Amino acid sequence: MTTPAVSTPRIPEAVHRRRWAILGVLMLSLLIVVLDNSILNVAIKTISTPEPTGLGATQGDLEWAINSYTLVFAGLLFTAGLLGDRLGRKKMLLVGLAVFGIGSALAAESGSPVQLILFRAVMGLGAAFVMPATLAVLMNVFEREEQPKAIGIWAGGVGLAIAIGPITGGVLLDHFWWGSVFLVNVPIVIVAIGLMIWLVPESRDPEPGRIDLVGVGLSVVGLVLLVYGIIKGGQLADFTDPAVLGTVFAGLAVLVGFVLYEKRSDHPSIDISYFRNRVFSAAISSLALVFFALMGVTFFAVFYTQSVRGYSPLQTGLLMLPLAAAQLIFAPRARLVVDRFGVRAVCAGGLLLLASMLAAFTILEADTPIWILEVMFFLMGTGMAHIMTPSSVVIMQALPREKAGSASALSNTFRQVGGALGIAVLGSVLSAAYRSGVEDKLTVLPADVRHTAGESIEATLGVAAELGPRGEPLVAAAHDSFLHAMHVTALCGAGVALIGVVVVALFLPGRAPRKPEPEQPEADPVGAGH
Repeated sequence: MTTPAVSTPRIPEAVHRRRWAILGVLMLSLLIVVLDNSILNVAIKTISTPEPTGLGATQGDLEWAINSYTLVFAGLLFTAGLLGDRLGRKKMLLVGLAVFGIGSALAAESGSPVQLILFRAVMGLGAAFVMPATLAVLMNVFEREEQPKAIGIWAGGVGLAIAIGPITGGVLLDHFWWGSVFLVNVPIVIVAIGLMIWLVPESRDPEPGRIDLVGVGLSVVGLVLLVYGIIKGGQLADFTDPAVLGTVFAGLAVLVGFVLYEKRSDHPSIDISYFRNRVFSAAISSLALVFFALMGVTFFAVFYTQSVRGYSPLQTGLLMLPLAAAQLIFAPRARLVVDRFGVRAVCAGGLLLLASMLAAFTILEADTPIWILEVMFFLMGTGMAHIMTPSSVVIMQALPREKAGSASALSNTFRQVGGALGIAVLGSVLSAAYRSGVEDKLTVLPADVRHTAGESIEATLGVAAELGPRGEPLVAAAHDSFLHAMHVTALCGAGVALIGVVVVALFLPGRAPRKPEPEQPEADPVGAGH
């Protein structure tokens, strides 16, 4: 038998030579998926304005436009990861990109908020097949010692997308109609598909599992019910409403059923045994908490910069540059900090910095110097970069290379679920706090207009604009109520990040463990076997 004695690298030489070009193609695919949400964050104010400028979407509609994508994405990531492991990751990447491109073209032509929500879900379906496959292919074209560096660059691609997205969205909204923010994906998809066919090798799991249709169904239903209940509570400004509580508890019950089913299934979507590893669980949790904060903050920060401060979509995109630039600068270098201080110190420090910056949102007022927001964004991005890269490395190296699709799917599922809950929870806190602050100022309006006018700052400002000079007191009330709501929401986000600090400090390793080189002849094969 020659197999046990093999000391050569596991990656074929032809693939190894073009590994960095392949990483570039994978980052382009990732760019499209992440870019879409960051573009949408800048466009939400425009989409919320009445026709013909926008669609007249309510705050609830906007949350669903974001979350319909995220929920389909998160709900199908398990299955997409397994299909990639079984049928081939390159095939799944190509199919996912094609579906994403079609969904983008349809979303651009949406004639109502309902259509936009539906076509965003189609985009989420395509993205579900793209995201896990990018990391899975990465794990199969880089040797283990290069994987932390490659994952760092991959994570930096997220920062690049967050940088490009708002600026691209701002330029498009300055010159074209709101649908252009979706149509821009189509040419990028075409280029990415061409490069992928040319460069990216096929890979699959030699022993894939069966597809868990029941588990997929339970996870999607549970997440949708939970998020719908949270968003509904924000719209009603009453989380004790029987319909809200019933939906939230039904969602939680279905998710508990999902976990119990997965534990007993012989072909689960999620192998629950992975979570017995405390390091793996803590790394996954830290990623979810980062995206909870990131998605929630960008949601209310856009309304602060545009509705309260009066910046244009393009200016808002430029204001978000420090957040993205910090991720782009520090994500690829985070592994060097981990080598020196260990995963625990780096991730806990990142989450503590993130919590501090969220709490700092309470100092922002309508006339606060804008450079203060810029410094806060940069420090937030710095904190996120020092959580995302180390956590991703821990997660991806916890499972065998053959299961890279499953590991990537788990990582991305928790990111997306964290993001969806961030938008739902923090968006609902924002909505509820805003309504409770502004409703006593709306008594001058007719009874049938008050509920709609109190739903969001954009709704209030829209009514004020129709009233002309008589609506000026409403503008001041809207700004004051929004600032109060933003402060409350930011403190809730900071509290969640502090929970993450505790989890990371308790369970992540104190220093980076040394990895033995498997190809060295002197390595002990017995010690490596079990």
